[in-house]
Amino acid sequence: MIGGTQPKILVDLTDEGDLVINAEFAKLFCNENEENWKLVRERDNLTKLSRAIIWIEFNDDGTFKDKHKDIGIGYSLLMSPFNNNFTWQTTAVTEITKADASHIKFKTGNSNYTIYKNNKNQDGEDLYKTKIPK
Repeated sequence: MIGGTQPKILVDLTDEGDLVINAEFAKLFCNENEENWKLVRERDNLTKLSRAIIWIEFNDDGTFKDKHKDIGIGYSLLMSPFNNNFTWQTTAVTEITKADASHIKFKTGNSNYTIYKNNKNQDGEDLYKTKIPK
């Protein structure tokens, strides 16, 4: 990069025609071993990826009450970044239908979801091995 200029995201074009982050950029700005999250909505397979998640609780009047590391009835899932440009927010959890070492399935007021914890191996390949949030 040239000093004094705004850094650019460097991308490469694969043989399949996909744009991917350049290895040099990834080395500087990405952590391969960082855990990420994958959320899938059941009815249409809408998939959202996020670096981190939190579960948020609201007061009866709809104002923010508290944030939590673990899923709970009445909590909404918020996917990072945690600002006005968040990736996704669910409505409040009404039921946790399955929670095991591979994923968490839960229902909200209007959708059914499955959330996975995403780990990357040393080659940067995604391995969807889930742990229950602690």
